[in-house]
Amino acid sequence: MKFVRFFLLALCMLLLVVGCGTVGKNFDSSKVKNIQNNVTAQIDILDWFGVPYKEGKENNRTMWTYQLDTWQAIGEGQSKGLVILFDDNNIVKAYRYESNH
Repeated sequence: MKFVRFFLLALCMLLLVVGCGTVGKNFDSSKVKNIQNNVTAQIDILDWFGVPYKEGKENNRTMWTYQLDTWQAIGEGQSKGLVILFDDNNIVKAYRYESNH
């Protein structure tokens, strides 16, 4: 009987640990309000948010992605993402920020 209780407790603990996860890297979302299209430089973005989680190209223009997704077995996960597209002069052309909290 003790073995069964121990086994069930261990199984529950394992499910809680396995049911949690994180993708991406946290960033200071309070600074998103400082971004201005056609004004903010890439160096400012780097200073405010650090190295992006992902870098890519869209129509030969640099695109940076900052992202943090967390989930857990109990409770609601959190998600936030910032995608920034730069022009040929490394100035913000457009950006999109989304968050569920």
